[in-house]
Amino acid sequence: MRIQPIQNKYENEIVDLILNIQQKEFNVPVTLEDQPDLLDIENFYYKPGGLFLGAFIDEKLVGTIALVKFNAEAGAIRKMFVKKEYRGKEFQIAQQLLEQLIAYSKENGIKDLYLGTVTLLQAALRFYEKNNFVTIPKEALPTDFPLMKPDNVFCHLNLNQ
Repeated sequence: MRIQPIQNKYENEIVDLILNIQQKEFNVPVTLEDQPDLLDIENFYYKPGGLFLGAFIDEKLVGTIALVKFNAEAGAIRKMFVKKEYRGKEFQIAQQLLEQLIAYSKENGIKDLYLGTVTLLQAALRFYEKNNFVTIPKEALPTDFPLMKPDNVFCHLNLNQ
């Protein structure tokens, strides 16, 4: 497996991976129209100082994670998805994606990471808790945090600890 920064060149694979997981696997009522960032990765993620990583096995995209830098010292984790057949301890794809995103964040002066998810994704919540994220109320999010409509659970990780 290899992890690398990816951009619009991988747009079709990214959209296919993410929408299949959101819509078909978890029935999250979200469409491509609700996620215009997926069609403009360079401007949405990279220009403000963020990142979009892809995990590849045999040249196939099997996982993604992205960072939206929304102020000088804070970022939001987005688009953390791993194909069903590549999840779990055996592959450690989610763990490696998260570790690379955290390393990038620290190198680029980000002190706090936040994320939003949905109650339905219990395995994801356990994964973030295992990685020292703390669940916080929506009111505790920074005012400039980029909210996503379906999100109803929010987490925070201080990178200085």
